[in-house]
Amino acid sequence: MKNVLSVILTASFLASGASAALAQTKGDWVLGNYKGAGYWFPGVIEKIGGGSITIRYDDGDRETVASSAVRPYDWMIGMKVECNYKGAGDWYPGKITALAGEKIGIAYDDGDKESTRTGRCRTQ
Repeated sequence: MKNVLSVILTASFLASGASAALAQTKGDWVLGNYKGAGYWFPGVIEKIGGGSITIRYDDGDRETVASSAVRPYDWMIGMKVECNYKGAGDWYPGKITALAGEKIGIAYDDGDKESTRTGRCRTQ
């Protein structure tokens, strides 16, 4: 029983670190918590070194954060996001209906639909 528990704990530990390890390569698409504001925005890793990562966000902003402060990009059709409707500065909840690179289709909760760019969307 002790050996089984040890194997389970080891597997759990490795699995929990696996997602962070996947997001540690230059060129990987990741989610970064821009300026620590609590929202996760998509971007690409430009540089890695000294325990930090430089992200070029899809909206063009750049930020250097601790390696542990990024998540693997996991957006998929059906996922809830908030997007800046028509780039006007107001954020509205909706679901992803289409994804093709940086192009994203959104069905907003209020019934509106939009094709936009990932740089105008975020998750919590």
